[in-house]
Amino acid sequence: MPSRCGYAAIVGAPNAGKSTLLNRLAGTKLSIVTPKAQTTRFRILGIVMRGEAQILLVDTPGIFLPRRALDQAMVAAAWSGAAEADLTVLVVDARAGMRDNVRAIAERLAAERRRSWLVLNKIDLVARPKLLPLAQELAALAPFEQTFMVSAASGDGVERLLDALAQAVPEGPHLYPADELTDVPDRVLAAEIVREQVFLQTRDEIPYAAEVETERFEERADNSVRIDATILVARPSQKAILIGDGGRRIRDIGTRARSELARLLERPVHLFLSVKEQPGWDDDPRRLRALGRGDGQRRSR
Repeated sequence: MPSRCGYAAIVGAPNAGKSTLLNRLAGTKLSIVTPKAQTTRFRILGIVMRGEAQILLVDTPGIFLPRRALDQAMVAAAWSGAAEADLTVLVVDARAGMRDNVRAIAERLAAERRRSWLVLNKIDLVARPKLLPLAQELAALAPFEQTFMVSAASGDGVERLLDALAQAVPEGPHLYPADELTDVPDRVLAAEIVREQVFLQTRDEIPYAAEVETERFEERADNSVRIDATILVARPSQKAILIGDGGRRIRDIGTRARSELARLLERPVHLFLSVKEQPGWDDDPRRLRALGRGDGQRRSR
């Protein structure tokens, strides 16, 4: 049987469950997940082996109407991921149904004549009779080759989707070692896990005003790793909220992030966090360019 290898970009509106789907397809946590919208900020590559097929899944930021320079970079990263892929998978929150942003994405996929599939997600939260009309309404907007109904949270329907992806990617040599799960460096993963805890443990104002940078990632002789990370915020009030009374919140963020990193990296982690006020970080061209840091750029076949 010939080997297969290709890119499938996962796109959709914020909170459609794209990152949850990537993690379920990959069988491990590669992309952070929170209940808040617009959690993913850059493209993340998940490498999945299915028989002789290597499926390169590209999780992209949610597509929405951008306002800030950061928003524009996130949306650009999402569409760039779709442009570089062999197949685009539009993930739609079946519970939310047809919304203006979903309609706009489907119409753009049709206009650009991208090879596209439709995945209705969160079907465990929707009455089954409502799913077919939603699928038909979306199919009227774009010529989706196939439609799948899944629950990324429970795994329902995901195996069928994986089998179909394995057959859909083109024939060709594998681009990554069979045991590799992602091209995201560990230091970037560390920053993302800290940012996930910022999302989970602070009010709505803070997560979207914060960025995390790994300043130091040092592997030690005892197989542990020391990680120094800085949380950037725009205003003094945000810094105070993140630190919390007596440093309680920043300790809680560090404790939970350290536990998650130890599980993902499979070794002891010594995590040290600091909070730094840096107005305008979200307009910094260097940081905006970094939104493509996990894009899994296409390698020559």
